[in-house]
Amino acid sequence: MDTKQKSWHSQSSEGVFKTLRSCANGLSADEATVRLATNGPNEIVAAKTISPLKLLLGQFNSILIWILLFAGGVSGLLGERIDAIAIFAIVILNAVIGFYQEYNAEKSIAALKAMTSPKAKVRRNGTVIEISTKEVVTGDILILETGDLICADSRIISSAAFKCIESALTGESVAVLKNEKTRPEGELALGDRTNIVYMGTSVAAGSAQAIVVATAMNTELGSIAGMIQNAGDSRTPLQKKLESLGAVLVWAALGIVGLLFLLGLLRGTNLLELFMSSVSLAVAAVPEGLPAIVTVALALGVVRMSKRRTLVRKLSAVETLGSTSIICSDKTGTLTMGEMMVRSLYVGGRSYEVSGEGYSTIGDVLFETHKPDAQQSNDLGVMSLILLGCNNAHLQESDGKWSVLGDPTEGAMLVAGIKAGGVQEEIEKLHPKLQELPFDSDRKRSTVIRSMPDNMLRALTNGAPGMLLERCTQIYCGDGVRSITDEDRKTILDQNTAMAQQALRVLGSAYRDFEHGQVDELNAGLVEQDMVFVGLSGMYDPPRSEAKEAVAKCLLAGIRVLMITGDNLLTAKAIAQELGIASVDAKGLTGLDLDKLSDDELRSQVRQITIYARVTAAHKLRIIQAWKANGEVVAMTGDGVNDAPAIKEADIGIAMGKSGTEVTKQAADMIITDDNFATIVAAVEEGRGIYDNIRKTLQYLLAGNSGELMLMTVCVVIGFPIPLLPIHLLWINLVTDGLPALCLATDAIDSEVMTRKPRPMSERITNREFFITMAGTGLLTGGVSFGVFFYMLQNGNLQIARTYAFAVLVFAELLRSFGARSETKPVWQISLSTNVNLVLVVVGSIGLQILSQHNEFLGRFLKTTNMSFRDCIVLLGLGSIPLVVLEIVKLIKLRK
Repeated sequence: MDTKQKSWHSQSSEGVFKTLRSCANGLSADEATVRLATNGPNEIVAAKTISPLKLLLGQFNSILIWILLFAGGVSGLLGERIDAIAIFAIVILNAVIGFYQEYNAEKSIAALKAMTSPKAKVRRNGTVIEISTKEVVTGDILILETGDLICADSRIISSAAFKCIESALTGESVAVLKNEKTRPEGELALGDRTNIVYMGTSVAAGSAQAIVVATAMNTELGSIAGMIQNAGDSRTPLQKKLESLGAVLVWAALGIVGLLFLLGLLRGTNLLELFMSSVSLAVAAVPEGLPAIVTVALALGVVRMSKRRTLVRKLSAVETLGSTSIICSDKTGTLTMGEMMVRSLYVGGRSYEVSGEGYSTIGDVLFETHKPDAQQSNDLGVMSLILLGCNNAHLQESDGKWSVLGDPTEGAMLVAGIKAGGVQEEIEKLHPKLQELPFDSDRKRSTVIRSMPDNMLRALTNGAPGMLLERCTQIYCGDGVRSITDEDRKTILDQNTAMAQQALRVLGSAYRDFEHGQVDELNAGLVEQDMVFVGLSGMYDPPRSEAKEAVAKCLLAGIRVLMITGDNLLTAKAIAQELGIASVDAKGLTGLDLDKLSDDELRSQVRQITIYARVTAAHKLRIIQAWKANGEVVAMTGDGVNDAPAIKEADIGIAMGKSGTEVTKQAADMIITDDNFATIVAAVEEGRGIYDNIRKTLQYLLAGNSGELMLMTVCVVIGFPIPLLPIHLLWINLVTDGLPALCLATDAIDSEVMTRKPRPMSERITNREFFITMAGTGLLTGGVSFGVFFYMLQNGNLQIARTYAFAVLVFAELLRSFGARSETKPVWQISLSTNVNLVLVVVGSIGLQILSQHNEFLGRFLKTTNMSFRDCIVLLGLGSIPLVVLEIVKLIKLRK
């Protein structure tokens, strides 16, 4: 179906329905499936495919590998066929291992990108469902609300105070008012098509329904896709630092190797042997697999995080997580269950209890344990009209469990309205919605205007009780409506306080009747005044059982948790105390209190404040900036559009996967799929573990390489024969640097990682302690090998000495990998069962090394001599010396 060239803005809604063969109830599931198969997924550019051939060829894109291949070619030409075959075989093996690592990392990252793809709400078969934006097709009916990203070009068919930000297409940052009115003027500029919404733009305010007229490359955004396809540098700061470190290591190693080459020439060493050894040493000295190891550690760590319900949108967030010192958390749905339920109603001067659980409509509204009488039922009917009529939530049932599609608060009000005797379908039929004035964080109210009998309109409003009372001049009582008095206001506010002290979130409800034309413009300033106050709804959202444990874990880890909520301060304090975030005398501030503080005053006082209530988007931004100005690394969670600025400003922006708007998710570094605070803490734990794994893998690689370099350097400087042949160095590089390093990079997280204070952002991964440990380890492994080489030279021939030095160096580096798993814990305190892969790799590699000294083919390949099993055991014991010494050093440090 060609949809791109049609002037949809000039057609009536009925005409668009007819052209697209759709209706107000949306497409059927079968028709949507057919259209998706015919027209393809709704995405601008197909996902970037992983080219295995390109990744494989990339393993040879290194100057050191080129030099090594050249050396292999020279060996072949000079008749050293075994050397040539060995070099080529090891280069290929290294390439295969590197390819395997990077291919799996690329697949993991691609899978995670797919998991974080945006969602859209559509109506199909008359039911509102949530689907991936890729599954949206022409003819679908989009349900759009504040904070949604618009996923396809669409013609509006109904709207309420609907505004969009179209800067992605027009460059104009001011929100544009949209409606469903037909524009028959013919061709119009894109910005003047006020009844069309476009892919890539977002909803700034209000709500609307729109029929999709174009998807994917047929959209306006698709036509200019080339302008937005330039991908930025996706490498993390750590990856960039390690690439710089790698470059320094390359030049340092080449300098040392060049010096050794000159010394060898002066001593009359065989030129070919010297050349081959220099090339091999250069390759062995530089951990060229380091970038791949880091990528694998990050990617597999991110996969592990996804299994703990955390989707990482930016890899750099993984590094920053380990330094997080402040977590600013929303209350509702994050620290609490997020399944709001109205527990108490206050209407007509009476308090009612609401029974039932969750979003199930099974339950009753009771007055003093009894069902309400006729008068009380009438009062509840007035209240239920507001609860149901000023509401955009939808209830849905799956496998006997009820859930809400939309805002959890509105879901709770919807259930309470039904329990109070209201019927949503009847309200929609008898009192159709004319306009909506959506909730915003400044007004703290939402209003829906509906038709009433006798040409009247009624504005139904829910909002913060205190601010709502300011707009009310009358009050609804059991015997009718009368003027509100100061005594009434005090009674209502006292009731509000009593509810809040019971950890209930309280909303007020009011209405205003007026005739058509009585109010010239239906905006909040004119409609939300002279209202009739009806009642209060007290909602309870129980704290998550796991959140209390997560908060305690944060405190142990040196991470401070703050509660930032739009809720009442008393309610926030009650929940914060229950979770252990705040003590009884903890200091809390409201948004009004914040307004009285200058930025400097807030910066000086921010460490004494734990709870922030009734705050706006601007307040949240100021809180984040104040903590950052004090040198803290801040994580900010949120779900609404008003959270997006603070999320973007924070060092780690965390969006809620269930309740979060698409705009908020796009601004975030991470998405928590279960909206659970404990998951955020688990992500911090994973972030710390990933950083530790990268650090210990880097140290293991560099320590091994420095040991080989020291051994070769000492022998050349003092005039000894070269202790290791090129094939030995290449074999060591393959066996000890490849798979063991990969196992370390994916090691299990230390159970005590959350008992340490946050790592300073300025701390270098290769600090003074890192280099001391690296040099000490290299000295030990190189020293043991030199001792064996020196001893065997005095008691045997050169080939035997090389064989023994080669074997003990392999054993030492493999055994050392067990100690490398922790910089502080002795090896016997770390269970081998938590890294079975490392055990298998070490045992297999040691077995292969022993076999090479008893197998004729491998012996010729590696240029080694036969060795008795007794000598193998002795060399294994000698090879354990570096591990034992390093473990003794750990114990000494622990005692200090």
